[in-house]
Amino acid sequence: MSNQANHPPLGDSSGIRTIGVIGAGQMGHGIAHVCAVSGFSVKLVDIAEGALAKAINSISKNLDRQIAKGKLTVEEKTTALGRIETSTGYPIFADCDLVIEAATENEAVKKQILAKLCPVLKPETYLASNTSSISITRLGAATDRPARFMGMHFMNPVPVMGLVELIRGIATAEETFAKVRDLVVRLGKTSVSAEDFPAFIVNRILLPMINEAVYTLYEGVGSVESIDTAMRMGANHPMGPLELADFIGLDVCLSVMQVLHEGLADSKYRPCPLLVKYVEAGWLGRKTTRGFYDYSGEKPVPTR
Repeated sequence: MSNQANHPPLGDSSGIRTIGVIGAGQMGHGIAHVCAVSGFSVKLVDIAEGALAKAINSISKNLDRQIAKGKLTVEEKTTALGRIETSTGYPIFADCDLVIEAATENEAVKKQILAKLCPVLKPETYLASNTSSISITRLGAATDRPARFMGMHFMNPVPVMGLVELIRGIATAEETFAKVRDLVVRLGKTSVSAEDFPAFIVNRILLPMINEAVYTLYEGVGSVESIDTAMRMGANHPMGPLELADFIGLDVCLSVMQVLHEGLADSKYRPCPLLVKYVEAGWLGRKTTRGFYDYSGEKPVPTR
């Protein structure tokens, strides 16, 4: 990788026009969707052709939902889809002004991706990670441009949710932060600044609540249905915590709890053994049709 000192001054960088996205899963294709609708050229990369085809299909369906709600026209959908180019190789990122990594929530995997990515980028290209919990400082140190690297955590589902958490690593330049913060505005989102601590703001608060709901189930305090009904009706949550866990993915929930437990060394963040068992069984929620609910029929049915 090239030396940081060989990069041009931050102030010399051009505006962000072309955005790369690594990972065509739910988060990745959601980010590609909002970037394309907002007028940016998008390069979407995944290791699997099938994942890319599925992503474009999902983006098309989500754009149709926006059309049905009167938020987009058919012509705008066609234009947005035309702005997205897909590939299984990183060379497509050569002309990108910003690349957002949205791969699986695994630090080793993310570092491998960043190591392969950096050599194909322009020296002035910015980098961001959509990680929901992993240290931005550590990820930035795995690149050749830590001053141009930061966290850009979108909420799920990206086209619907209005928030983006922005996280500086210890080496992140203020100009990088300002550039990405301005981009968030151009995407029609609201940003909040979070410090580089495990799980940042949203997941630092949300995931322990979900984990506690799993403990409540594990200890027999209530059934899946009673826990979710209690929080919907008693706390006015739009979705019960176990239903929300299934939507997020139980593997993602477990990963974030492990980051919190290891990073903060506090027993209150210990993942519930039942959550661990569900993940070990491959019951990851909606994406596997089974988690705290079974989604194989017309209506979700609690599994406990």
